[in-house]
Amino acid sequence: MQFWNLLAFVEDEQLLDAARACEDIGFDAVGVSDHLFIPEVINSPYPGSKADGAKPFFTIEQKWSFPDPFVALGMMAAATTRVRLFQSIYIMAPRNPIEVAKATGTLATLAPGRLTVCPAVGWMKDEFDVYGVEFHKRGKRTDEMIDVLRKLWSGEIVEHEGEFFSFPRMRSLPCPGDLPIISCGPSEPVMRRAAQRCNGWMDALTNLDTLPERLATLKQMREDAGRANEPFEIIIIPGPQIGGRLTVDDLKRAEDLGATAMQFLPAFFHLGKRSTLDEKKRLWEDFAEKIMRHFQ
Repeated sequence: MQFWNLLAFVEDEQLLDAARACEDIGFDAVGVSDHLFIPEVINSPYPGSKADGAKPFFTIEQKWSFPDPFVALGMMAAATTRVRLFQSIYIMAPRNPIEVAKATGTLATLAPGRLTVCPAVGWMKDEFDVYGVEFHKRGKRTDEMIDVLRKLWSGEIVEHEGEFFSFPRMRSLPCPGDLPIISCGPSEPVMRRAAQRCNGWMDALTNLDTLPERLATLKQMREDAGRANEPFEIIIIPGPQIGGRLTVDDLKRAEDLGATAMQFLPAFFHLGKRSTLDEKKRLWEDFAEKIMRHFQ
């Protein structure tokens, strides 16, 4: 079992020191979250909210920061030596895959073996509207983008003609050869995307009681896609068990079912406030002592 630490909502000025601290503590990966911008009015309901139509806690007035994922991860790569780099999540569909291939290919070439791309379809329709991208086709667009990225990362001369993107023969450099892609989200279409196109699946607020059934479904999807024997990562994000209720036994059961990593929720959700770097480090060190050390 690996342990990935999501550094979303870490204050910008703390981010690089936080990444170094995570590496020193023993986390296997560090990541950032993603939004293209924060609208003044958010019309889309926030996923995972208990109330229908609930809005996110981050608002335009409070100046929550979402650094560009690959610029931030590039700086974090330079500040560290070992940890993997991920996003939870990356809103891929509104972007252009040629630009995504350039950014990810550059980072993966300069920090070899460390970058994982973690796309999700996104929930905030407001972002898609500003970018002029059809929100209700975001899943199909994500599928095609993954196919395009695989072509461009090859470093070969390639062309593409699809529903959403087309380009003549071209080559994109730097190229990493290929990168691991982990499909993110709890829905069956996301799991199917993971099974058919990706190198792994990342859940959202995992319910450990229903995990066996969900992983059985995912296994069948992979078998149907003829990919059951390929390497595959499963990242869980325990939800109801946070706040001290998650146990070593919980994670060992998840590991026995096939989970390969657990993502630690952002410090904001544990501490309930903006915090100093020292407060965050105490939180992470406590988690490492109570949980992580039992898997090392």
